[in-house]
Amino acid sequence: MSELTQELKAKIITQLNLEDLTVDDLDDHTPLFGDGLGLDSIDALELIVMLDKSYGIKLSDPKEGRKVFETVQTMADFIEANRK
Repeated sequence: MSELTQELKAKIITQLNLEDLTVDDLDDHTPLFGDGLGLDSIDALELIVMLDKSYGIKLSDPKEGRKVFETVQTMADFIEANRK
């Protein structure tokens, strides 16, 4: 699973233009929103697009999105469970 989390970290950094961060700066369990990385609702939309384009996963329920985007690890777990 660590290969997927490393890949996800790189995609998040690229997708959201987080140029001041490296893959090593992101912990698998750091919250992506709020006190963690501090992402916002626009970032969430970009992550939804990334899931669709990169992994063929569509999120339609906002409540589901909150759970999925808690941390890099929760995203990786969701992708593993739902990847096409």
